[in-house]
Amino acid sequence: MVTFTAIIQKEDDQYVASCPEIGTTSQGLSVEEAIANLKEATELYLEETNAAPKPRPILSTFEVAALGKA
Repeated sequence: MVTFTAIIQKEDDQYVASCPEIGTTSQGLSVEEAIANLKEATELYLEETNAAPKPRPILSTFEVAALGKA
C-alpha cells in the first residue's frame, strides 16, 4: 500500500479531488465520493503507466490581509 495526498475543493455543487503526487483529478457530489473516485482514477492511472509518484508535497497555511475590508 502507498499513501497519497488528496486535495479537495468545493466547486459549485461538486467536490473536486486531486492527487499532487500523481496528477490525477476526479470529482463527486460529496467529499467521500470525490475521494473514492480519485482513488479509483489513481489506481487505474498507476496500472496503465507504471508511473512513480513524486515526493509528497509540503502542505501549509498562511494568512493575508483581506483587501477592501474596512
